[in-house]
Amino acid sequence: MFFFNKPKDRLSDLIPEGYVDIHSHLLPGIDDGATDEENSLHLIQSLRDYGFSQFITTPHIISGVWNNTREGIINKQNVTKDLLTRQGINDPFKAAAEYMMDDSFYNLIRSEELLTLKDNYVLVEMSYINPPMQLYEILFDLQIAGYKPVLAHPERYNFFHHKFDEYQKLKKAGCLFQINLLSVTGYYGKPVLDISRKLLDANMIDFTGSDTHHQRHIDAFKNPLKIKQTDNLIKALNNNSLFSH
Repeated sequence: MFFFNKPKDRLSDLIPEGYVDIHSHLLPGIDDGATDEENSLHLIQSLRDYGFSQFITTPHIISGVWNNTREGIINKQNVTKDLLTRQGINDPFKAAAEYMMDDSFYNLIRSEELLTLKDNYVLVEMSYINPPMQLYEILFDLQIAGYKPVLAHPERYNFFHHKFDEYQKLKKAGCLFQINLLSVTGYYGKPVLDISRKLLDANMIDFTGSDTHHQRHIDAFKNPLKIKQTDNLIKALNNNSLFSH
């Protein structure tokens, strides 16, 4: 008698109809994502082939590394939208930003209107080395200014992996969590996979994002899922409809 293992679901199989991606790096030549307009088109079309229907792309703003500005991002957004239109791609496409929570961002909150995913939702990130010393002051001031912080890929901050209470503290401080979809395939390694599973099982993930930078990310959507329970992941995928535009 022969026994056959049931094929594991691929990540791409979970993408819901009308999916809104709220985290990617698709603007050409502006950060470590798409390199030029041709590459932007290729990445966007590849995501569309997986069923992605709307795009809120989020170039990095990191002082001293990617010194992007609100005006520069909006200009690049408009150029890219024109490029897509000429190619017959009319899916909703807009740019926000992925803000590094550092001293510059702390000042930016007070000095200008931030680029939001929609309404008052702002995508923020931390250094992978350590959290900012003023982390909770930033989150507090961000909310006092009327914004809702959405923390990008909390599962990738290794310094929290053995301090799960820090995740709970962030949630209590008003921080929403956006998981990278590739994390549940093991793309970023087993520790990230394990904490992704734990965060999902605890129902702490609010939204999802592709965090697409390049072709390797595109290819990895064909990888099998490495989590068994997908209900909370599917719920988070569908939660992204909040950002439909």
